[in-house]
Amino acid sequence: MEKVERLAAENAVVVFSQSGCCMCHVVKRLFCSLGVGPTVYELDEQSGGSDLEKALLRLVGPAESQAGPVPAVFVGGKLLGGLDRVMATHINGTLVPQLKEAGALWL
Repeated sequence: MEKVERLAAENAVVVFSQSGCCMCHVVKRLFCSLGVGPTVYELDEQSGGSDLEKALLRLVGPAESQAGPVPAVFVGGKLLGGLDRVMATHINGTLVPQLKEAGALWL
């Protein structure tokens, strides 16, 4: 759990992902389209990725993790959530202000 929190706090936007996950791809593309270069940890390509995945399952809770713990998005070191939560904050207009506050966007 500490490793996830440490990795999440090291950069403005962190995405924990699986390389073949279409939902993860959508989240990463959204951030790129907004001009944000997230730090991405592909759990299936990292040593210790399964341990990170278990910690993410505990962090996101059962309601968010029915489709798995990824994508798990952190903005400013705080868990934003998965694809549904990221898209909801984007649609309601609160994602960009959060990204600016975290230092991921300057414009």
